[in-house]
Amino acid sequence: MANRHLSRTLAMQTLYQWDFNSLDDKELKNILNYNLNEFAAGFNDEGFAEHLVDGVLKNKKEIDKLIGKYATEWPIEQITIVDRNILRMGIYELKFDPDIPSKVAINEAIEVAKTYGGESSGKFVNGVLGAIFKEMEKKGEVKE
Repeated sequence: MANRHLSRTLAMQTLYQWDFNSLDDKELKNILNYNLNEFAAGFNDEGFAEHLVDGVLKNKKEIDKLIGKYATEWPIEQITIVDRNILRMGIYELKFDPDIPSKVAINEAIEVAKTYGGESSGKFVNGVLGAIFKEMEKKGEVKE
């Protein structure tokens, strides 16, 4: 598993635990450190997983508004916790992280969804992120 993909997986696990347990935002760093030590001992991602978790947290309000706008059939609280947090991470990378190419953000989120989500998670994540991507294309915001 490539380093960044593993980091994304660890970030998703961290966001999932935080969301599932309705924990305080301050707990995210502790959860991430636990997950890094438990599931990737000795792994050095140069802070990428932490960057993702922090980015989602800092932009959560706007990210959740985008989920509501583009997943119109699903109120955010009805989206599975796994899918919701994969979307949060994918939208963060797609819209807010200038260093991640748009198509990489989408493809990585879809792969995480296929691995950890339900049977239709990959299609769902692809649909939401694809709709956001199309809007970004219209505005000239796509990152190469």
